[in-house]
Formats: sequence, structure tokens, C-alpha cells
Amino acid sequence: MITAALLTVAALYFLTPVYWLVVSATKNSADLFGTFGFWFAHPRPLEHLRDVLTYDHGIYVRWFTNSLLYAGAGALAATLLSAAAGYALAKFPFPGREAVFNLVLAGVLIPGTALALPLYFLFSTMGLANTYWAVLLPSVVSPFGVYLCRIYAAAAVPDALLEAARIDGAGEARIFASLGLRLMTPALVTVFLFQFVHIWNNYFLPLVMLSDSDLYPIQLGLTSWTGYADRRPELYQYTVGGAFLSVVPLMVLMTVLQRYWRTGLTEGSVKA
Repeated sequence: MITAALLTVAALYFLTPVYWLVVSATKNSADLFGTFGFWFAHPRPLEHLRDVLTYDHGIYVRWFTNSLLYAGAGALAATLLSAAAGYALAKFPFPGREAVFNLVLAGVLIPGTALALPLYFLFSTMGLANTYWAVLLPSVVSPFGVYLCRIYAAAAVPDALLEAARIDGAGEARIFASLGLRLMTPALVTVFLFQFVHIWNNYFLPLVMLSDSDLYPIQLGLTSWTGYADRRPELYQYTVGGAFLSVVPLMVLMTVLQRYWRTGLTEGSVKA
């Protein structure tokens, strides 16, 4: 009974802002401030969302596409890189392996904000600042992904199976692609989901790296709208509507991949 009550309170805590966002996305700017925030008032959701998508020649669609590119490509590359690194650390003994793994663990503890400015100076020197690469390249590195893949590969990929494949004449690349990736699928989906959500919600790195609004992701674009909302009050409603649209891909992704996420996270937490 107590557990159910605590879970209910936690669910309300997390779902109440989502409910407010859904309700507010159906209102215009006047109703947004002049009516009760947790109930509908003259709801016209399709009309308001169309205004969001068409404002300023459809700049929101551009930001949405940019976020899909950053999060999708970055999460996919980070997953493959983490899989290769974790598999190698788990299955190939070499001098300094534990030192490398401990360095990866140290990387998990470093906040991304601490690396943003050094990365900006580095990318400025390379001529990559204010480009798509300035956000994409840092996104392909996931120390947590390497850690999870190493733990999962050690538990889920049998050494006897790898030896049998080598005896049959398979090369290491083929073994990794055909056996390693397939057996590590739950962990890979978990890494992809974590990295996608992280990149999608990332605000500080694009803020430091980008100055061209056409390259902005959704989070940075919506913030730029709020900066002009005092002069253009309709931007308050556009920001709320844009925030509602921005959570839809995350909700879909979590719903589709949650069973893999639970399996991979549990496996990585209890197996060594």
C-alpha cells in the first residue's frame, strides 16, 4: 500500500508538468496568462500548432530537423563507438586495459559543461565552430556507453562462442559485426536511448558552439523565442507549443524502446 502511494505521488510529480504543457499548447497567448493553467479555454490545438510550424518561414521545422540530425546521428555513432570500445575492453586482454577502463570511468564523472569552452577553442582553431560538426563530433563520445557495453559484453558474449567462430575462420571484424553486436543488442539500445535523450535536451554545448540560428536545435531555438517574447507576446504561445512538440519524439522513443532499456540497464548493473 505504501509503495503504491509513493509511486502514485511520483507519477503525479512527473506527469503534472506534461499535462500542463498539453493544456497550454491548446491556448493562445491571452488565454495562456488569463485562464486557469490546468484546464482548457477555447482550445484550438491544430491552429496553434500550425502557427508554431509556419512562424518565421518555418524556422521551427528547421530547428526540429537539426535536433533530429544531432540526436539521431550522434546517438547512432556514439552507440557504435561505445560498442566497439566496450567489446574490445571486455574481450581482448592487452597491457593497460584496466587503466584505459578507469580513464573511461573518470570521463563519466566529468560534466559536459566543463568541456564546452575547451571544445569551442579547439573547434575554432580547426575552423569547425558554428557548423553542424561542432555539435555532432562531441556527441559521438559516451563514456557511460563504453562502460555499459564493456560490462554487458563481458556477461553476454561467451568466450567459447568467439573461439568457435575463430576456429571456423571468421575474422575479428566479422565476429564483432555478426555475433558481438547481436548479443549486445539490449545494451546498445540502452546506450542509444540515453545518448539520444542527452543530445536532444543538450542546451549549453549548442549555445557555446553556434551563432547561426539556422543551425540551432530546438532547445536553443525556443530559448531565443523567449528572449523576444516581451516585444512579441505571441512568442509565449509559440514557445509552449514548440516545447510540446519537442517532447513527442522522446515519448515515442521511450515507449518503443523501454523494454530494451530495462533489460540492458539491469544486465549492466548486476553482471560483472
